[in-house]
Amino acid sequence: MEAKAGSWRDPDLRPEPDEPNVSAFFSRAVDGPGTMRLCCKARPLLLLPLLEPAFLNGRSPRVNVNLWALTHRLLPHRGLTTKSPASHLTRQQESVEVRGQLFHRDDYTNVTAKILSKVGRNLHNRAHHPLWLIKERIKAHFYQTYTGRWGNPLFSVHDNLSPVVTVEQNFDSLLIPPDHASRKKGDNYYLNRRHMLRAHTSAHQRDLVRCGLDAFLVAGDVYRRDEIDSSHYPAFHQMEGVRLFSNHELFAQVEHGEDLGLFESGSRRTPQKQETHTLEAVKLVEFSLKQTLTRLVRHLFGEDLEIRWVECYFPFTHPSYEMEVRFRGDWLEVLGCGVMEQELVHSAGAENKMGWAFGLGLERLAMVLYGIPDIRLFWSEDERFLKQFCLPHIDDPVTFQNLSKYPPLINDISFWLPAEGYMENDFYDLVRTIGGDLVEKVSLVDQFTHPKTEKVSHCYRLAYRHMERTLTQEEVRVIHQAIETAAEQELGVQGRY
Repeated sequence: MEAKAGSWRDPDLRPEPDEPNVSAFFSRAVDGPGTMRLCCKARPLLLLPLLEPAFLNGRSPRVNVNLWALTHRLLPHRGLTTKSPASHLTRQQESVEVRGQLFHRDDYTNVTAKILSKVGRNLHNRAHHPLWLIKERIKAHFYQTYTGRWGNPLFSVHDNLSPVVTVEQNFDSLLIPPDHASRKKGDNYYLNRRHMLRAHTSAHQRDLVRCGLDAFLVAGDVYRRDEIDSSHYPAFHQMEGVRLFSNHELFAQVEHGEDLGLFESGSRRTPQKQETHTLEAVKLVEFSLKQTLTRLVRHLFGEDLEIRWVECYFPFTHPSYEMEVRFRGDWLEVLGCGVMEQELVHSAGAENKMGWAFGLGLERLAMVLYGIPDIRLFWSEDERFLKQFCLPHIDDPVTFQNLSKYPPLINDISFWLPAEGYMENDFYDLVRTIGGDLVEKVSLVDQFTHPKTEKVSHCYRLAYRHMERTLTQEEVRVIHQAIETAAEQELGVQGRY
């Protein structure tokens, strides 16, 4: 329940201008973009012609070597392909198949084969993977710390829910307005107008509460159209928690608690509480939330950890907070949380209860705790990376020992933008589809507006780096030229190379 597209760390989930301009959750410093842009509608990204053998075998005027063979040699696990064990695009291009289910394509379909190849990898469930270690440490802490009357775990864990959700689940169920910028095609992966790859694990929150669950954790892969650098990736992993309280559960330990209640009528919303909640109930829920999360992060980082709370805004909680910890001399945002909006709880059929929720990014924690410098490493099959996390016990300390740092190769690409319809995330997706994980970073290094024609030019700098060996400029040139050709064909830009 964090990050972009309407969840915990979306910096564009701010109130409208007439509302207080308070900060939102941490910009996606690790698992997502820090900025969400309002952009005009883009044309569909149709990259399949570039994946056909005619193009990849050198019949493009700009590519005169066997790109298909080259990319599969460079990316044996992540090469250019339209098929994966989990999903593929059908040859007829009339539908998208994800985990055996077909979804009809329409004008909203923008998911790429490269992204679909990540579906089903489930890194958070792969034993001894660093994301699995973090998830298991959090799960074990909740199992051991919070138990029911008979000693059974209070929190249930759900870590194998399908990443395909409805647009209603991903946005409407969390009270995100229909016209909110977080719904834009430029920031999400849509299968069609009704279905998408979830942008956050919060998409399952209402359904789990409807099932009668009062305390649960959700972990899973989430997907966002993203910029390209060492701390951003379009597929990443989140974990969130929810806890609901009845009147008796919340006030059982309070003197004269039988005289107190969760709700009141005729009140108004203030910075401290929602209009339907009593102040006493909010203070107790807030205390439970902060105590729970303080125990969790000290379990992960150490008991002497310094913590501070920062007020922020989300459409699905009020009041809302982000937690920052002092780690190695710097303040670091690690999660978002808040008192659940009662409208959300009511819509899930738990109108006689209130509660809290939190959300965090697994990559964020793993990179900090284990010293992992590049988010692409989480998808690596290199045994030199994976074997470092085969620990006797999940709580054993480990610091990542960096693999040999192979030199990057830098190539620029410049083009004139079309009059309308260009979105940077379309270009990033195109680069990922063709270059895969060889592309370490893409930076916009220059913008130019022609004084007479008013045409706009962008110049991007692409850094290529293989995680396991040294690349040659000849190899990179083939991929770079394929990106240039694809940009012209699919994005309507005019090359300046």
